[in-house]
Amino acid sequence: MKFDLSQTEENYLKAIYSLFVVSNKAVSTNKIAEKLETKPSSVTDMVKKLADKDLVNYIKYQGVSLTANGKEIAVHVIRKHRLWEVFLVRHLGFQWDEVHEVAEQLEHVKSRKLTDGLDAFLEFPRYDPHGDPIPDKDGNFIKRNITVLSALKEKEESKIVGVKDSSSAFLKYLDNADIKLGAEIQVLYKESFDNSMLLLINGQKVSISQQISSNLYVKQND
Repeated sequence: MKFDLSQTEENYLKAIYSLFVVSNKAVSTNKIAEKLETKPSSVTDMVKKLADKDLVNYIKYQGVSLTANGKEIAVHVIRKHRLWEVFLVRHLGFQWDEVHEVAEQLEHVKSRKLTDGLDAFLEFPRYDPHGDPIPDKDGNFIKRNITVLSALKEKEESKIVGVKDSSSAFLKYLDNADIKLGAEIQVLYKESFDNSMLLLINGQKVSISQQISSNLYVKQND
């Protein structure tokens, strides 16, 4: 079945998907409103519209979930977004804190031929510049065992593989602190008072707050 959706409708499906992935349960209209920075009443109107198109399941007071069709569209939009981010960084000289808003516009290009061609041109990248996995053309994501840095204990070693917060401000902070994806780290000390950490990052000692460590994804060394 072919759906001719507006950018706003696609953004709603993407938002519902991302919220569902975190909670693994039906998403409240208030949560959707918060994520999209709009009114709960506007969310209710849109959700009813999407339900009429068989893209979401909506039961009042029980939340919103995606149908199979809705999930397929949401994942495809995410795929386009992350592929465009890779393209912008690799080939147009964008920094990783500059790509999100541009990719937000490019993700709504409808051509699947273009998306598949872009994927092939980029040699089928597995992750975007922020470490988020890129689904393949069938909508499959790479499964990986990761955790947030704040969950590590003293002496544990890991590698930074992604960011939970992809805001420009946070990414610029990481650049200024020379904290990069792929960096090997070891927890030297964890302060019990505020959970701040002293880390060894690529041979350099760096102190970070819990706010920072809770927004960095790491993969622990085997």
